[in-house]
Amino acid sequence: MSALQIIAAVITMPVTLVAIALFARAIRTMMATYRLGQPESRTNNPGARTWTLIREFLGHTRMSRLPVVAVAHWFTMLSFGLLVLTLVNAIGQVFKPSFMLPLISHFPPYEWIVDVFAVLGFFGIITLMLVRRKNHPGRNPSPQGRYSRFFGSTFWQAYYVELTILTVTICIFSLRALEYGLYKVTGEHDANALHFPLSFPLGELFAKMSEHSIEQMIVVVAAIKILISFAWMITISLNVTMGVAWHRFLAFFNIWFKRNADGRTALGPLKPMQLAGKPIDFENLDELMGDEESDDVKLGVGKVEDFTWKGLLDFSTCTECGRCQSQCPAWNTEKPLSPKLLMMTLRENANAKAPYLKAVAAGSAPSEEPAAVTTALIGDTSYDLSAPLTAYNPHGPDAVIDQDVLWSCTTCGACVEQCPVDIEHVDHIVDMRRYQVLIESAFPSELGGLFKNLENKQNPWGMSARARLDWAKDLPFEVKVIGSDIESAEDVEWLFWVGCAGAYEDRAKKTTRAVAELLNTAGVDFAVLGDGETCTGDPARRAGNEMLFQTLAAGNVETLNDAKVKKIVVTCAHCFNTIKNEYPQVGGEYEVVHHTQLLNRLVREKKLVPVARPDEADTSGAASTAESVTYHDPCYLGRHNGVYAPPRELIGALPGVELKEMERSGEKSFCCGAGGARMWMEEKLGSRINLNRTDEAVATGADRIAIGCPFCRVMMTDGLTAKQADGEAREEVEVVDVANMLLAAVRRGKDPVGADA
Repeated sequence: MSALQIIAAVITMPVTLVAIALFARAIRTMMATYRLGQPESRTNNPGARTWTLIREFLGHTRMSRLPVVAVAHWFTMLSFGLLVLTLVNAIGQVFKPSFMLPLISHFPPYEWIVDVFAVLGFFGIITLMLVRRKNHPGRNPSPQGRYSRFFGSTFWQAYYVELTILTVTICIFSLRALEYGLYKVTGEHDANALHFPLSFPLGELFAKMSEHSIEQMIVVVAAIKILISFAWMITISLNVTMGVAWHRFLAFFNIWFKRNADGRTALGPLKPMQLAGKPIDFENLDELMGDEESDDVKLGVGKVEDFTWKGLLDFSTCTECGRCQSQCPAWNTEKPLSPKLLMMTLRENANAKAPYLKAVAAGSAPSEEPAAVTTALIGDTSYDLSAPLTAYNPHGPDAVIDQDVLWSCTTCGACVEQCPVDIEHVDHIVDMRRYQVLIESAFPSELGGLFKNLENKQNPWGMSARARLDWAKDLPFEVKVIGSDIESAEDVEWLFWVGCAGAYEDRAKKTTRAVAELLNTAGVDFAVLGDGETCTGDPARRAGNEMLFQTLAAGNVETLNDAKVKKIVVTCAHCFNTIKNEYPQVGGEYEVVHHTQLLNRLVREKKLVPVARPDEADTSGAASTAESVTYHDPCYLGRHNGVYAPPRELIGALPGVELKEMERSGEKSFCCGAGGARMWMEEKLGSRINLNRTDEAVATGADRIAIGCPFCRVMMTDGLTAKQADGEAREEVEVVDVANMLLAAVRRGKDPVGADA
């Protein structure tokens, strides 16, 4: 060995051994932290989970929302895995410059992979660095750059990781070229384009050097590659919260253990509240609580260790890419909630508290006061063991998660839908709300009235059950009521679930009447429950009042089952999601469709025939059609349930009507602001979400804003009214349900009836 080789070996080998030891220790530390979480089963259907992982990994299906970034990341990601053996080869080259891995090093397919992915990895990481630089908050004109998706991300970590990849790909390509040059000088027959498809032109330049010089350069470049690679390993091992680096390992596990084995995102139904790893219902609540210490009942999440192990894994896997943040309606209207920053905060909190929790689990926790324990076990992390996770604490340290952060969420699911590593933000937020409501009784004051109305009157408005059929007055046909007009739902084809908004809210009543008239026109036999309906429990559950939801849901399921209901059509996106996805959790299995789905089917079957808009004024009494329409996707219809096409197909079936899409539509649609029980809470922070969305709708120049949910209709109408009052929107623009538009078009072929659409 030359002196240079000895020096290189003396420097690189200790670094290599230290890096491997620290990496192994970091993995043990992280595994021990995850074990602190609550139990949860995530191993059902392993075949489907494995296929989901392969599909998301190789297909990059979760990255496709940003195509350029997806392609660049795909090449960068694969280069990391496919080129790992070049590090082993570099270690050998320190000791012997001509060293090559046995069997595969002279195998052309492998050599092509190394050359191609070294180049593609280089350009991929350059692209990602340029994207990050372009979106750096300091270069963003918005206030404090908060509208950059990278706002709040740890930039030194991101740039360090990217520069590491950049320099490693340069080293790999340089070593390939040097190997070609060495073969050329020594007369090896492999010195050709078959074995060095992309690196041979640079190799020709190196071939002009002496054999000794080339060997010395190989040793130097190999040593640099080793030092850069293992310095990166040491860095991430000492920073186990460095999600931008650790996600390349943890993402595989986070995807495999995602809530739905078939690959669906954690949207639609909320994850049931759990205790001792088992879902809570009324039948097992006392039994499960009997297994817990009386002063430590875990209803919801009140401490970071109350999250399940999967929740703790979620926090560690966060890449800080900010896709969730860029789509979040709360963050985009100057509220303190950023899903990304929330995950980062919980990650830091979990890892700061972990040493103390591990000591408690091992029975070796110090007996000192919390401050002394903090110093002894946690160190200088600015974390206080006495700090609550979410509760307001006037006589102690501030909570880890501010109350305004917790209650700003609309549960729209944009964060979950956007996340490339399948983090389940909404489940975690609602779990923290559950603890606040059920254990601390700490929630926004407006929710007190909501809960009281739901408990006493079984609807959010506190209206009498006798008024639930007022919407049907003066209709020119009979609306059958199960229990009075007919014995059970077996006597009709569909149960029409009206919902609280559809029964009590004046604007929503018009949609209810329109749907009923359209069903009657199409000859669809349907009935309603009348005063047998109660609130589905959606606002209670999203607000964290799981027990109230269980009460309402159990009552409704009993009513539906007693009525022998099989098929349900519903106009409210929230009722649709709850009955379809969450009632099976409490014993209610039904075929549930949204009214736009059923109406679209009836139009295709020619049972409803829209007629072209005449040149003269519409005489039907329903000013609900126009030359142009923009459609707002309700979050609980679109993102949570994937129903995007039927409402648009219905609009497309209206002759002479042009659909003008908003920039944020489909899976990227912006929330109206009513979800997550926000419909009943004052919006005191930042700007109003509904005004933000209305601005976008008005900007399309459309004559109508079409919706498919009564909550959206309320929020968008209020926003439009405010815009019209300020002179920022044309007076003739209206917010209408798709059903109202269809009814107006169907009526034009008939004599107008008395009911207003």
